[in-house]
Amino acid sequence: MQILAQGALQKMRTELTPEGVVYKLPVGDQEVPMNELIGKPISLEYKGAINCTHCGRKTNKSFNQGFCYPCFKSLPQCDQCIVKPELCHFHEGTCRDAGWGEQFCFQDHYVYLANSSGVKVGITRGTQIPTRWMDQGAIQALPILKVATRLQSGKVERLLGEHVADKTNWRKMLKNEVEPLTLAEIRDQLFEKCSEGLAELEQTFGIQAIQRLPDAEQIEINYPVLNYPTKVTSFNFDKTAEVSGVLQGIKGQYLILDTGVINMRKFTAYQVSVSA
Repeated sequence: MQILAQGALQKMRTELTPEGVVYKLPVGDQEVPMNELIGKPISLEYKGAINCTHCGRKTNKSFNQGFCYPCFKSLPQCDQCIVKPELCHFHEGTCRDAGWGEQFCFQDHYVYLANSSGVKVGITRGTQIPTRWMDQGAIQALPILKVATRLQSGKVERLLGEHVADKTNWRKMLKNEVEPLTLAEIRDQLFEKCSEGLAELEQTFGIQAIQRLPDAEQIEINYPVLNYPTKVTSFNFDKTAEVSGVLQGIKGQYLILDTGVINMRKFTAYQVSVSA
């Protein structure tokens, strides 16, 4: 095999085309075009070092996908409100970095429905459409609401999450055990079920802060996969330093090999070499 790249891993970059998702894997200063490797033997070797994606210091363990512990405890992008935006505490004056919070949290966010292992509700910044959906392995997605802040998006997501899932079953997603849905119909049913709660949020934040998107179009996403696994076995660099096999396809942030699957995003900042 020939070494294609060496260095710190980052999550795969994606591009949505009419033919399907195009993947590139950043490794150090290089980007490996992954679609070209489908159907071929590949090998990924963990070199035993992790460097924090923010400060660069060596760390024995990766926190929150690529950070050392001090950065994990101090950076605003590692705070609990990033995962649970309804817990945003900017208004309490306790944001870890007010400047970062103003830039990141006080911009338009979208509440969406996606179909990755069945319907789920989620949120994303406008700049992350459609990247967010490809990262989740969704085959369909539909933005349903536009809101003014991250806190508002979290409140809406929590409300809708009482009726639909807010997480992806990654094993079903990788097995492609998912049926196509008409997300606009599910959106309308959700709005009806949550009409009282949505009205309360509109009263709290203002009607203009939470805008419905009745004309949004459902997006269909195809992934470059030759064969989906019938049984999902996942690799972990912390337990297995070398992962190899024939690349069967890519979905979400997972490489699907004939020997198992590996979530590349999980191992952000790990020093690896990629061969094919």
